[in-house]
Amino acid sequence: MLKRVLTSSKRKTILFGLAGLFLLAVLAYQIPAVRNAVTWRADKFTVVLKNWIDPIGPVPTALPVTHQAVISPTVPATRPVANPEPTLTPTAVQVSLPPSVSLNSPPYEPQTPNNCGPATLSMMLHMFGWEGNQADIASVIKPILQDRNVNPEELRYYVRNEAGWLNLEYRVNGNVELLKSLLAANYPVIIEGTTSLDPNDALDANDDLWAAHYLLLTAYDDATRVFTVQDSYHGADQKVPYSQLEEEWIPFNNLFMTVYLPQQEQEIKDLLGSSWDQDLNRQMALDASQAVTVNDPSDAFAWFNYGSNLVYFERYEEAAQAYDRAREIGLPLRMFRYQFGPFIAYFQSGRIDDLLVLTDYARGVTEMSEEAWLWHGWGLYNKGDYAGAAKAWNKAIDINPSSYVDARIALQYVQ
Repeated sequence: MLKRVLTSSKRKTILFGLAGLFLLAVLAYQIPAVRNAVTWRADKFTVVLKNWIDPIGPVPTALPVTHQAVISPTVPATRPVANPEPTLTPTAVQVSLPPSVSLNSPPYEPQTPNNCGPATLSMMLHMFGWEGNQADIASVIKPILQDRNVNPEELRYYVRNEAGWLNLEYRVNGNVELLKSLLAANYPVIIEGTTSLDPNDALDANDDLWAAHYLLLTAYDDATRVFTVQDSYHGADQKVPYSQLEEEWIPFNNLFMTVYLPQQEQEIKDLLGSSWDQDLNRQMALDASQAVTVNDPSDAFAWFNYGSNLVYFERYEEAAQAYDRAREIGLPLRMFRYQFGPFIAYFQSGRIDDLLVLTDYARGVTEMSEEAWLWHGWGLYNKGDYAGAAKAWNKAIDINPSSYVDARIALQYVQ
């Protein structure tokens, strides 16, 4: 009898201990840092497990070209044809730049998981007196932790809607001299380039570990030919050689952005010159990327940039062909986590099967991508799968409920 009482007492002690541990775990999970860490590791485990069972493989090449009637909202053309007249906008004012410039670095803000966009923008905004942090930015444009991409439009959306006393503009086709001229005029610059991921983040043994990354430039030095950058992933005041930055910048069409006060807009216009006009900027980017495809037909990123610049001018069939060539040469497996021009080109040129194959691939690499779900939905809709399309668009809204309106527009269109 005594033995039974002791056994029962031990069981109760164990049960109470387990209950206490469970309660502590629940309470700890309410701490944002703990919750983020647990959620991030669980998501990583799920992605790795899925790709272990069904390896993602390389980016698929294009299917034989077949065109299908496209069903979509009627949207008036918003882009001019290529080759606009460049005479109305002056080129950038040429001034002698100092051999080195160093802006006061902002307080360094290491990124939380996959949050380099909000963290980098936060550091830039601090240079203009803003007092928030990356969590404030992410809560608006990236509220779901597993959302692994913030595009330049979203960063501009945040500044214009949440820090409206400032403005943000971005352009493509940048170069080292333009970056230096902005820094010399006391404007920090963000560029979108590439980085190598930690091997622990590999999807499988064949992962190329290629990823996009934002950098905040705060200084340059011609003597050593290096930029000083605030890198939310690798650390403050990192030194990046001009040549390395140029190479890592190419896959994103040499995109750059800067923040300024409204009264400084004329100075920004003077610094950017012809590139202030978005159409002229894209025309120059189109010409430059096309020239590279001629000089080096094996450059996949040149073909990709050429396609993206053609999309801007609504030359969708030509863009789709350029993307076909880039895919044939070979692209990093995460390319469609960050850039979505191919989805638009294949959709608008009636190549719905290619759209579905590519969005399937993109979702296999990054399930929590509202852009991939949006265009996958349009592919399903054009195949007559209306329920599947609505489900895809609702998934896009779940990923980014606060600022992603394209999926809401799609749902309104089909109702």
